[in-house]
Amino acid sequence: MSNTSPVTTLRYDEIGQRLRAFRLGSGLSADEIGQRIGISRTAVYRFEKGEVVKIETLLSLAELLGVSLPSLLGVEIEYISSAVTYFERLRQLEETADRIIVLAGPISYLLASDRFCGFLQELLRESVAGETHDRDRLYRDVDRIMEILEERKNAYLERRPSIINLISAIDMERLLRSGLVGRTLVAEAELDKRRELAVQEVEHFASLMEAEPIGVQIGLVTGTLPRTGLQVFRSGDRKTLSISPFRLGEQPNIRLGVAMITETQEALRLHETIIDEMWDGALKGDVAARYLRDLIAAVEARDAS
Repeated sequence: MSNTSPVTTLRYDEIGQRLRAFRLGSGLSADEIGQRIGISRTAVYRFEKGEVVKIETLLSLAELLGVSLPSLLGVEIEYISSAVTYFERLRQLEETADRIIVLAGPISYLLASDRFCGFLQELLRESVAGETHDRDRLYRDVDRIMEILEERKNAYLERRPSIINLISAIDMERLLRSGLVGRTLVAEAELDKRRELAVQEVEHFASLMEAEPIGVQIGLVTGTLPRTGLQVFRSGDRKTLSISPFRLGEQPNIRLGVAMITETQEALRLHETIIDEMWDGALKGDVAARYLRDLIAAVEARDAS
């Protein structure tokens, strides 16, 4: 029996992408990175573009950025504790993906309306406004996340990879009840406005379900779904899985959590089995749209009574 183990081929272009994502998440500039580990700013940018890096330099970068070397190299699983880093990694994965499966409720950003995208920055800032520790840093994170999200949206509109989006009816009902809010205590007059925004966004997704645009498939799951979001990116014969506690929409979370990104076959197989099961039982097309509109009517009737 052979004692040799599989050899991992290092892809420096992908290491560079991870380096950029973790740097953005750290809030450090290329200048600051260079000064702290004794290299030039230009070298940092070259590494981010995929230039070969010495292992000693990678170790220094990993230590400075607070990430394990395997995560930086993309060996087995990347562990990500910054929402900025996570959304940047999604942007990078979407750049080459030809199909994306999304379970990230209640709102899938790439398919969200312009109205939602325009309101999201206020929503995210609201979600961290009550923090007394590092509030300024969190506000900077919101600004950077919005820049990344805009880049993601523009890239999607230009490339149009196919999307399969699974949505939870329970999450949609909760969104309609609470409205698009980033915190729990919202004045009643403002809450009415936020609920109306939620109604408009749910109606937007109902319209997408009816229209069934080319390359977009939406399934409405009436049972329970995992609370953590997951996405599967396919690029040619490669697949990548992301699992994340970070979420946009109703009571978003960009502050705490650990996301994971992996290409391990077992993780992909198990999650794709779950996705297939949910998709098979999901409502689709006109039936799903009617369900959402009935949900809107039911919530509005309860609020009026």
